[in-house]
Amino acid sequence: MADRLTQLQDAVDQLGTQFVASIHFVNNRHDLQKLSQKDIIREKDETKQDPIEVNPLPPDEFKAGQRELAQDLILKEQQIEFLISVLPGLENSEKDQEEMIKQLEADLKVAEEQRKQALKDKAEILTTLEGVIRQIIRP
Repeated sequence: MADRLTQLQDAVDQLGTQFVASIHFVNNRHDLQKLSQKDIIREKDETKQDPIEVNPLPPDEFKAGQRELAQDLILKEQQIEFLISVLPGLENSEKDQEEMIKQLEADLKVAEEQRKQALKDKAEILTTLEGVIRQIIRP
């Protein structure tokens, strides 16, 4: 499982991708309409001599697609808000965080002493075991 900051970065990247996909959908699936009497709907792009890449959907399907994309964007935004809310340190002051770090350092020192003692015990046990093995006589 990735750490919270990596999850947050991934979610922000996904949100950007969703924005681009939403714009692409609206740009390519809208219905060609005139906004004023002077507007002209071109059948071909005059500079490229290619047909305009708009494949309009029926109005109900287009609205349903927009609604689904909007819901996905809202869900991703809520996920980002949640990830931000669970980041450590938002509810703690700088002094509280310093005290927490000092406590963790003290705990780490205790754990290191325990580790050193365990290594000494291991060495003593290995020495004892070697002595016992050497004393065993084969019949």
